Amino acid sequence: MKILAAEDNPVFQTMLRGMLTKWGYEVIVARDGNEALLALEAENGPRLAILDWMMPGIDGVDVCRQVRSRGREPYVYILLLTARTESEDLVEGIDAGADDYLTKPFNSAELRARLRAGERILNLQMQLLEAREALRQEATHDSLTGLLNRRAILGLLQLELERAMRGNLAMATLMLDLDHFKQVNDRYGHAAGDQVLREATERMTASTRRYDSVGRYGGEEFLIILPGCNGEGAAAQAERLRKAMESEPFLVGEQPIAMTCSIGIACHTGRPACDIDMLIREADAALYAAKGQGRNRIASAEEVPAA
Repeated sequence: MKILAAEDNPVFQTMLRGMLTKWGYEVIVARDGNEALLALEAENGPRLAILDWMMPGIDGVDVCRQVRSRGREPYVYILLLTARTESEDLVEGIDAGADDYLTKPFNSAELRARLRAGERILNLQMQLLEAREALRQEATHDSLTGLLNRRAILGLLQLELERAMRGNLAMATLMLDLDHFKQVNDRYGHAAGDQVLREATERMTASTRRYDSVGRYGGEEFLIILPGCNGEGAAAQAERLRKAMESEPFLVGEQPIAMTCSIGIACHTGRPACDIDMLIREADAALYAAKGQGRNRIASAEEVPAA
């Protein structure tokens, strides 16, 4: 584990480095408070820090305050070293954001024990962050395909539409449906159907731009958001997706299954009034038009007569 040792005294600095290295830490040394703050704010900076209270530039207490004010995650555990023993000084250090303190001169075994306690707290905090991320992933992503779920993709569509309308930018939405998917489930079973959905997901994500968004709208229907795309660009992107699906059979175990898709396109390009419900309705109507024309094809909302 990386550890920051901020100490301006060269002799004490050398002693700390040797001691911490012996205990298995990767030691980063700072000679003053400014260097300490830079090290702690760096990407992949140390999460464990020993700060001397009295340092040139910014003192250890001010470093604590600035680190805490930024609310960094993951958490940085800070141990203050101080020659001060008055209770009000120690309260000031803890109030500034220090997690623990040790008075000089200190016992090396006590320092090691306190650092181990800090590591335990950091490990617990990392577990909490991982659990929170897992919950966020579960709340926003489809468990089978790993794509954004219906709620998340619609929320993103709302944001992209608002951005397009503010900047008078082009944006398109595709509704993609796997043709005759029910027959896969009926003939080969739901496990095979799940495998087809996962393979379809891989083909879609490989065929879209890195700033496009793909979500599972429901069942075998998918919603794709294309920022910056007008009708012509959306049609070209939809054709890439269509070809990706029909290019080669989906392999389920050793069983090749031919699959195609139908795609409906709805665009927002300079429309003064538009909302996501309108885009979804238009893309859905275009999708059903594509299916009505024989499937494995693309249709645009502009080509679909108004109901």
